[in-house]
Amino acid sequence: MNQSLSQENTLPRAQRIAERAFATLERFLHIEAFSGVVLLAAAAIALIWANSPFADSYHHLWHTEVAFSFGDWTVSQSLHFMINDVLMTVFFLVVGMEIRREIHEGALASLKLAALPLTAAAGGVMVPALIYLAFNHTGTQAHGWAVPTATDIAFAVGVLALLGRSVPVNVRIFLLALAIIDDIAAVLIIALFYSAGLDYSGFVIAAIGILMVLGLQRIGVGSAYAYVLPGAVLWIGLLKTGAHPTLAGVVLGLMTPVFSAPTRERPLDMAARAVKELWTHNEAPKIEAHNLAEPLKQLRYAQRALLPPVSRVQMALHPWVAFGIMPIFALANAGVTLDGVDLSADGSTVVMLGVLLALVIGKPVGVISASWIAVRLGLCALPPGVNWGSVCLVGLLAGIGFTMSIFIANLAFVDANLLGAAKLGVLLASLCAAILGLMWGAIRARRQTALADRQPSSQH
Repeated sequence: MNQSLSQENTLPRAQRIAERAFATLERFLHIEAFSGVVLLAAAAIALIWANSPFADSYHHLWHTEVAFSFGDWTVSQSLHFMINDVLMTVFFLVVGMEIRREIHEGALASLKLAALPLTAAAGGVMVPALIYLAFNHTGTQAHGWAVPTATDIAFAVGVLALLGRSVPVNVRIFLLALAIIDDIAAVLIIALFYSAGLDYSGFVIAAIGILMVLGLQRIGVGSAYAYVLPGAVLWIGLLKTGAHPTLAGVVLGLMTPVFSAPTRERPLDMAARAVKELWTHNEAPKIEAHNLAEPLKQLRYAQRALLPPVSRVQMALHPWVAFGIMPIFALANAGVTLDGVDLSADGSTVVMLGVLLALVIGKPVGVISASWIAVRLGLCALPPGVNWGSVCLVGLLAGIGFTMSIFIANLAFVDANLLGAAKLGVLLASLCAAILGLMWGAIRARRQTALADRQPSSQH
């Protein structure tokens, strides 16, 4: 300890301050609630910007053309397309890997484990959809039935984290599993109901991308960068079919191996040998940089082999998704111009109310009722530490639709008024659901504290 302090004191003062600042920042980046705060801040900035005197600059920014050219070949798309259809593919890649991990060793590893969140998620998809359709059962308004069916993982888990240690671990796992199953349902809904007429020639290109991935996995290629080209081929193929190209991320995530590729030498032995070589070169009178290249390469290879790709890639991408891609998506899509949304226009008010009520009321009603029916029928049981108050908390937080709901709204509505009304409904519902969830969680925490305080006195 003293040695590390003395070494720190030998560093320049500016470097010591910078290291402490970066260490603090790194601790913040590992707090899930902080990613929810960043996402909320991005949404707030978008709303303020879109309703400020500079609103025109907000809308013009996302319609800016982004072009890539090579000789006579040019591809040009709006910045909004690049965010929603390209960057969000990385988000769906992380979602796919999360699903893959949970199927392998988590809350979806067996039907028995998945029964409760699976049933709760089914109720949380069907009841909001029915409530929305009760208000919007005709015309183009009905296209938005899937908008209130999704749960935003980052926001929901982030809000739950704000409640602190009063929430049992199994409640968090239940919410996470429910949100993941919700994402699976959302992906299937997008593929089945929000994709244009399919051009089957695109499936040939997509199949080539999948075969390239399988080929690289077969020969033991572990570097994530090697899979960028096959992933791009798969993305282009799905775009050509008319299906939403972000589904390429889910496909790649589900294909990511859950075991490390076999190596000739155990990764820990490889790492130990590389470190020994580095010590040997370090003790030499003169350190030759070229002598360090090979042991450093072996050390990186050992590090890569220690973790299975599904964990390693997800860990590498998570900060970029949580603190980059999702806030950018929120900034580009949450900017609903309140003056620009004409709620008096045909169907706009009903769309907003349908989304709002479906998320705030339909989600908890669907989650709680489906869970109660499943438990009563003996199909599953509440996990240890999870009671019906916890199920109510999960149901309330499941009403935070935000990212995925806005994403589906963009696919569901072409009419600007209906799209704006749907986004406004999502934002209001997500805010209400978060507040209600925090209030219910705080009430439960106080009851548990009061009960714990009474127990010692009753024993006396």
